[in-house]
Amino acid sequence: MKRRTFLTASLATTAALPFLSAAQPQIPEYEQRDWSGNTPLRYPDPDLIALDPRFQRYILFNTPIRRHHVGTLWAEGPAWNGVGKYLVWSDIPNNHQLRWLEDDNQVTVFRSPSGNSNGNTFDYEGRQLSCEHGGRRVVRYEYSGEVTVIADSYDGKPLNSPNDVIVHPDKSIWFTDPPYGVRGNYEGSRADAELPLSVYRVDGVTGRITKLTDDIGAPNGLCFSPEHDRLYVADTGSGREIKVWDIDGEEIRNGRRHAQLTLPGTDSITSADGIRCDVDGNIWAGARPGVQVVAPDGDTIGVIRLPEVCANVCFGGVGRNRLFMTASQSLYSVYVGVRGAGVA
Repeated sequence: MKRRTFLTASLATTAALPFLSAAQPQIPEYEQRDWSGNTPLRYPDPDLIALDPRFQRYILFNTPIRRHHVGTLWAEGPAWNGVGKYLVWSDIPNNHQLRWLEDDNQVTVFRSPSGNSNGNTFDYEGRQLSCEHGGRRVVRYEYSGEVTVIADSYDGKPLNSPNDVIVHPDKSIWFTDPPYGVRGNYEGSRADAELPLSVYRVDGVTGRITKLTDDIGAPNGLCFSPEHDRLYVADTGSGREIKVWDIDGEEIRNGRRHAQLTLPGTDSITSADGIRCDVDGNIWAGARPGVQVVAPDGDTIGVIRLPEVCANVCFGGVGRNRLFMTASQSLYSVYVGVRGAGVA
């Protein structure tokens, strides 16, 4: 096959810079591949790359990265429904949600319009939660078909554009509120951001909304540690880092940097977008050149290369050992040697 450099032209000048750590091997040049699935791929998949021996256990020798769908404008917010055995995700600019069925690999429009939804998840009762840029709100879709507004304002002012959402075992709902949906009319509607960019918690019993922190540049993806004793948030603002806080009841404390990602092989800082944690405490982050995997100590130990920018990830499948990746115009998946933490 013809070979080409994976990195875009804007990053090409950094591709030859030395690695930050001698422990990181040189990533081989990206090779074009037939994503239709009609051309056999030699195992192991060359785009599953260990930067550290700790990642080897998560690479399954005889599994490929697969592309299930292409055609979205900006794919985001994958969430797995275990009962229905389907994945739902958002196409923000097209204002609808899509559904991929595991049984027959079919993709259909799931909800349209979707309020320019971004992040999605399912709660412990199996109900879908979505962050709507268009409505500047977090909603829950009830079994009856009704829509419950979980949060649309704080301190008497409208939220900016809720981005990603997760649920805690105590039934509380946690979400981030950056400005991306109000910056223009492509992924929402242009408007003024009236609140600091913050992370919020909604009590699952009383519905009371609490601001957890605004000590972050632009909060984006978020996830809990496997024990739900730490909160991780990706900062796509000035910090360009993954931060972590200790959870103390209804509050978070001791905010600090967990990791700052670089494009492997360079000193070029890159941001994590959506993030999810596995049961071993690793964070799987949508970050160039696809997905970066961060160990509990903050080291980047592995990479999944994709031909598109990956916005978000989630674990699914019957064994919760299948990583789904929403990347620009496509949906991808790959089986990995670990299960995801959490419910969706």
